[in-house]
Order: sequence, then C-alpha cells, then structure tokens
Amino acid sequence: MGTLKIGAYEFSSRLILGTGKFSDVDTMLSALRASGTQLVTVALRRFNRERAEDDLLGPLAALNGITLMPNTSGAMNAREAVKAALIARELCGSLFIKVEIHPNPQHLMPDPIETYEAAKILVKEGFLVMPYIPADPVLAKRLEELGCASVMPLGSAIGSGQGLATAGMLRIIIQESLIPVIVDAGLRSPSEACAAMEMGCSAVLVNSAIAAAVDPSAMAKAFAHAVDAGLQAQRAGLMPKGDVAVATSPLTSFLS
Repeated sequence: MGTLKIGAYEFSSRLILGTGKFSDVDTMLSALRASGTQLVTVALRRFNRERAEDDLLGPLAALNGITLMPNTSGAMNAREAVKAALIARELCGSLFIKVEIHPNPQHLMPDPIETYEAAKILVKEGFLVMPYIPADPVLAKRLEELGCASVMPLGSAIGSGQGLATAGMLRIIIQESLIPVIVDAGLRSPSEACAAMEMGCSAVLVNSAIAAAVDPSAMAKAFAHAVDAGLQAQRAGLMPKGDVAVATSPLTSFLS
C-alpha cells in the first residue's frame, strides 16, 4: 500500500507510537513489537543512562527496525525546545524531532507561536521537524513553508480519549498540505485511527489509548490493523454520501 515518506526516510508502518504511560518497560516493548511500528517518539527526560529504571534509550535502541523520534515534551518555550532537541540528537543521533511545547499543564494545548519559532530554528539546524500543533490550517501551512517534514495536528486534547473532535479542521489541513499530516493526540479507539486514515491522514500517533488499555499489546495490534484498513479504504475511494435512499437493485416488473 505504499510507504510513509518523511524526508529521505520511508516507513512501511503508518502507526507511530509514543512511549509514555506504560506500566513498565517490558509492557511497552511488547506493545511496540505487536504494533509493527517503525517510528517511536520518546521524551528527552527518559534518556537517563545513569538510572536504568528511568532510561528508555537503551531498551529502544536495542529494538530492530525502530527509528527514534525524540520529543521536546516539558519545554515551556522555543528556547527550551531547541535546547532539548540538540541534546537529544547528541545522545541518540536521530535527525527526527517532534516539537512539543505546551506551557499550561492543565490543558496541554500546543503553543502555536513558540512552536513556530522553535521549528524555524530547528529546520535550519538540519532536523526533520515534526511539530505537534493545534488543528489550525493556517499554522500548518506556515510550518510547511518553513520546511517542516510533517505537521502533527491534534485530534483532541492529549490523553483525553475524545477522538477526532477536530475533524473539520483536519480535513482542511489535509486538503491543503503538501507534506504528511499525522494526527497526534486524543485517539481512544482503533476505529478513530481508521477514520483518520480514511479522511486522508498519512499516519497516526498513538500513546495513551494503547498504554492505558487492559492489554496494551493486543490493543497495539488492533490499532495496526485499523490503520491499514483505513488507508486501504481511503485509496479504494469511499462512496459519496447521499440525502435520500438509493435502491441497490434496479426496479423491475418481475413480480407482475
């Protein structure tokens, strides 16, 4: 079904996983394997070589076929995000960076102004910048024009499980974007991931819905199937919606 292309990289999986909220490292690794993901995001604060129990870099680096996308979660402004990105690249060597700046811990909404400023600097530093943003078509286009590798608009608030509350704005972003659009945050069920792919998203990023599931590995596998199904449906072409019923068989006089 084609690959997800980000910069010079190609991925056969269109399911990106986060690494927070899992009960333990083994559960996280099991879910990653079950999902078939090839691109995984991890916060810089989970790079702790001095305390193995707090370190995810070692276990993740040991997985075959996984590309790390460090994120700047915890940054309150562009300056902090840029600093985190540079440290992360030095530690793991990845060119990917998820710019994530949400200064208010109550709602965790991404700061559009600081995100734009950080992206502008990090693009010039040679990163593949993947900013987490509000579902704002104007901001998405501006970030594309800066040279970002993708845009990652939220479906709804982080960890809320409210699904595709921003569907209307997501459709506009998808229609106007020339770079991958990846829904990030708020998804609760595989059916929502399928719907995101059906509307034309390039990929989805999921964390809480898998980490907080009763069986994270089984849920990861379910999301993988849903993403594939949504992509196939989008490419097959969904039938148009109608306002009235339309008979599926021609009306004939065979009963006369």
